[in-house]
Formats: sequence, structure tokens, C-alpha cells
Amino acid sequence: MKPFMLPKGFLLGAATAATQIEGGDKNNNWYDWCTRGKIRDGTSSLRANDHWNRYKEDIGLMKQLHIKVYRMGLEWSRIEPEKGQFSPAAIEHYRDEIKTLLRAGIRPLVTLHHFTHPLWLCREGEFENASVVQYFERYVRYVVERLGDLVSEYITINEPNVYVGNGYFFGSWPPGKKSLRLMVKVYKNMTLCHIAAYKAIHEVRRKMKFPGKTMVGVANHVCIFVPYDRRSPLDRIAAAVARLVLQDSVVAMMTRGEVPLPLRPFIHMKRGDYYDFIGVNYYQRRAMHFRGFKDDVLPDVPKNDLGWEIYPEGLEMLCRKYYRRYRVPIWITENGTCDNTDSFRARYIADHLAAVKRAADGGAKVERYYHWSIIDNFEWAEGESARFGLIYCDYETQRRTVKKSGRIYGEICEAGGVTEEIAVEIENA
Repeated sequence: MKPFMLPKGFLLGAATAATQIEGGDKNNNWYDWCTRGKIRDGTSSLRANDHWNRYKEDIGLMKQLHIKVYRMGLEWSRIEPEKGQFSPAAIEHYRDEIKTLLRAGIRPLVTLHHFTHPLWLCREGEFENASVVQYFERYVRYVVERLGDLVSEYITINEPNVYVGNGYFFGSWPPGKKSLRLMVKVYKNMTLCHIAAYKAIHEVRRKMKFPGKTMVGVANHVCIFVPYDRRSPLDRIAAAVARLVLQDSVVAMMTRGEVPLPLRPFIHMKRGDYYDFIGVNYYQRRAMHFRGFKDDVLPDVPKNDLGWEIYPEGLEMLCRKYYRRYRVPIWITENGTCDNTDSFRARYIADHLAAVKRAADGGAKVERYYHWSIIDNFEWAEGESARFGLIYCDYETQRRTVKKSGRIYGEICEAGGVTEEIAVEIENA
């Protein structure tokens, strides 16, 4: 582990999503999914981390770890529990949470949709219904009008390709459908939701003369796709198709309204610039098979506890690629690993930050890193079985304990890089 320092002004932080940590909400599509027995370990988002009631304790731990920026989610189902009916109490709760962050010296980045939405939207057809665009814009305007004096930075939608792929191709996430026709329709409507929200956020903050520079983007789930058998032309085709259809086409639509082939005949929208930064959620390299068009892991590579390949070099490659293509700041809006025994997380973080450093030294304007996640939480279909946190959570007692990797990451945050002393700690961790 060689020491290195991150660029001057680089911001280190952590990320979460509302449903994964808050607990207590029965009015969203993922709680409904839990009640159908769809979670691997039988747990439910209803418990999670009880962050809704313990956010002050959690923010205190963030401050202790020298977190400078925090990506947090809002629960749409709390803010608009019934169609067109908004909850002043819920928005006031989020105002207090954000004020607590600001008092702790932590800058919030607010995510408006992170896989979950109210049950009334499910009854309306979710993102299959074109009316979702006006519903989402209405919700976004309500939020920004009431939080815009405190928050200037927003993610409109988290990982649209993951939402669509798992919900409409594999059927493993809500709404549990398998339809290429619906996939295309939902991709289109989610893109239009982002564009409408992007314009609305800028308009509201400008008209209300809220302080701070308005920054709006999407958190894009991006991977490195390679052929499983490099000698196979068919596997090479599968990797190229996966890269285009599952990744680059979605980023192009969400940033500029560009619809690449093969989606162009089915989706029409006005081109423009709908991004102020590129959010990069990066976890793994994926090896593609042509047969069955399925992804795999190359043999004899390091893997985490979910079997995902650990490939830090991919983060450098993606930062360079998307900065070269879009020429706006790159924010690593998620990067982390499932390490249930906390045996390799510290090294994982340092190796990925070193990749960010190399990308920045090579000319990419990479400004932030949000580690996923600040605390072990409800990990969607995996439930409570997959631990990604810097802080250990005993779900039965809700007791929090900073892990060794969390302590080391806190030292990296304070130092602005990996010093010689921290490098020794990582080697001995």
C-alpha cells in the first residue's frame, strides 16, 4: 500500500438511501415487496436502522469519522403519502435532519428517487404510466421549494438501469415483470422525469433566489464489461451490447436526451444538456457470455462476499471515460463492498481512492467520493445479510459500532489521503 494524497479540495463522504436505513414506512413499493416474501433472508425494510428516529446519533458518528459530504435519500411515500396530498410534518423532519448535518459541517446531496415510491403511484402504473412525469415534477417542486434554502445539490434518480433491469427484465425486484416493451417505456418515462426535474430544480432555486450553486445529476450504475472468453467473438459482442444497451445508452439519455440505437426507433425526446455533474456508482467488472446473455465473474479474481469481482482499475477507467465524454465534474456517488467480517474493506477503499487519484492526475475532474455505505443497512433483495457499512449495526438492539475500516476511512477523510501511517494500518488490518 503506497501512500498518496488526493487532489486539493477533494471531498470524502458516505451515502445511504431512505428506505434502506429509515425504517417504519409501510407505504412504499419495497415494503410491499418484502411482505410478499421476496427478500433472501426474510427480513423487511420496516426495521432497517431506525434512522428516522436516530438520525442525530448517526450524524454524530459521521462527524466523528470526519465525513465532509453525505448523500441522503428522501422517501417520496412519506412526503406525498397519497396522490396530491403532501405531509408538512415529513418535510419538516427532513429539514431538521439537513440542518443537523449542516451544523456538523456536512454538506448534503439529496436523492429524490432511489428505487422506492408511494403505493398510490403503484396503483397508477408506476413508471409505465406517462403521467408519472407530471407526478414526479410536482413532488420535486414541492421538495425544492421547502428545502432549497438548505440544499443546492440533487440527484434526481438513482440507477435507472438497475431499476429497469431488475424490475422489468429479470423480474427479481418490484414490480416483478419481464417485458422488453415495458423496459423501453419505463426507460423513456424515467428519462423524461429526470429532464423535468432537472429543469424544475434550476427554475425553483433561481426564482426563489436560494443560495449556493445548483448542481443536478443522475447517479449512474456503471461497470466494466468484458467478454468471459476473450478469444470468443460472440462473447466480445455480448460485452459490447451490454455496455451499450445497459449502460452507455442510459447515461446518454439521462444527460443529453440522446437516444442511441437500438432504442432510437422507440424513444423520442428533445436533446439538450440536463446534467451539472456525472454521478458514478461503481462496484465491479462483469464478464459476459453470449449464450444466454448472462454476466459472470472471471476465474481466479478477488471477490467480495456477494461474489462480485473487486477491480479498482475499473473506477479509473470510467472516471476518464465519462469526463472525456461529458466534460463536467465526476462525483463517485457510490462505491463500496460487501465484507461481512470487515476483513478487506479498508484495503478496498484505499485501492479505489488510489484509482481516483490516478484518474485525476490524468486530467479527469473527479471531485468527490461517497462511500457506500455509512452503516450496514437493508440491502434490497439481500435484506440484512449483506453488510456494506463503515459502522456495524446490531439490528436487534440498533446498537452502532464503528468498524476498523470505518476508523481507517475516518483517518483518510481527515488527512485527505493515505499517509504512511494509514498505509501501515491498512496493511495490518
